[in-house]
Amino acid sequence: MQNVYTVAQVTSYIRNMFTQDFMLHRVRIRGEVSNCKYHTSGHVYFTLKDAKSTIACVMFSSDRKGMPFHMTEGQQVIVTGTVDVYERDGRYQMYARQIELDGIGALYERYEMLKAELAERGMFAEQYKQPIPRYIRTLGVVTAETGAAVRDIINITSRRNPYVQIILYPAIVQGEAAVPSIVNGIRALEKRKVDVIIVGRGGGSIEDLWAFNEEAVAQAVFDCSVPIISAVGHETDVTITDFVADLRAPTPSAAAELAVWDFGQMEERMAEYAYTMQHLCRRTIQSYRNSVEQYSVRLRYLSPINTLRTKRTQAVSLEERLHAAMERRLQEARHRLALYAERMNGLSPLEKLSQGYAYAADVFGRTISSVEQVNPGEQIRVYVKDGSLLAKVQEKKYG
Repeated sequence: MQNVYTVAQVTSYIRNMFTQDFMLHRVRIRGEVSNCKYHTSGHVYFTLKDAKSTIACVMFSSDRKGMPFHMTEGQQVIVTGTVDVYERDGRYQMYARQIELDGIGALYERYEMLKAELAERGMFAEQYKQPIPRYIRTLGVVTAETGAAVRDIINITSRRNPYVQIILYPAIVQGEAAVPSIVNGIRALEKRKVDVIIVGRGGGSIEDLWAFNEEAVAQAVFDCSVPIISAVGHETDVTITDFVADLRAPTPSAAAELAVWDFGQMEERMAEYAYTMQHLCRRTIQSYRNSVEQYSVRLRYLSPINTLRTKRTQAVSLEERLHAAMERRLQEARHRLALYAERMNGLSPLEKLSQGYAYAADVFGRTISSVEQVNPGEQIRVYVKDGSLLAKVQEKKYG
């Protein structure tokens, strides 16, 4: 009868076989880094792969001291270490003691080339970024129909503002069909005229997120007239879509918080504004009341009747002074007029005529003051006190 072994016995046997193979004690393996995670303990967990196979790897924190670079997705590396069996899980893995770069992985190289090309075309430029509206009514989401990303977006949106309508386009976010699905989702939500679109998915390896590194998706994001928030993977994951989008969120949850304003906070703020305005109104009204009381006190001391009486007395006094001034001015004017009349009387021709004087004028009424003005035989008129005489010149005598 054949022996029956436990799982632990078989796993231990296989582990002993690995241990006895000295080639596996120090082996160097070339491959592309994938699913790289830095644990809080300091250990690094990653997968090494090539075109045909993959192998799980771990590097303990004690072996990281000599590593001169930070491992990222897509890097081509050479790992030196031991291949052994992890008995608890019954799987073999590589325990890395040394890791060195061996050029850039194919995916990573494609990523850098497309990133440089799109940057040169200006698709990352800030002047093309659209502002995210502060208050929205409809939120479009392009992501997988199932998964943590859509659940997080729905939960956070409902908590922050239950009045925002979420329109989900259930896109394929991984695999060959992912690119056209994501592009169609962006265009469909743009036609629906939503206020903001969130494009993204949960975390994964560089292969899982690769659809968001394709040029077609980047072009669709750039051409979209609706502001787009990119929310692909975890905070450390950066895709081409993140650079093209109008705003990058580190996670889908953060994207929902950036897109949807908090209705509760708005209510609290409005309540604060209402309280502040009521307080200011009460304070203003009280200030006016105090001013009215002060004016009332002043009016009691400054009675309008007393003021009118004082003004009336001043008016009577001014009236009397005006009459007196006018009398003085008239008296002075009469005196001056009498003086002028006396002076005029002394210069009057009539006064001279009344004293026996006379004056002569030619027939045209021009006063004759010289014998040269008339000739013998011409008529002249002589004016005396009570009339005039028409005379004829007999002769001229000089001197």
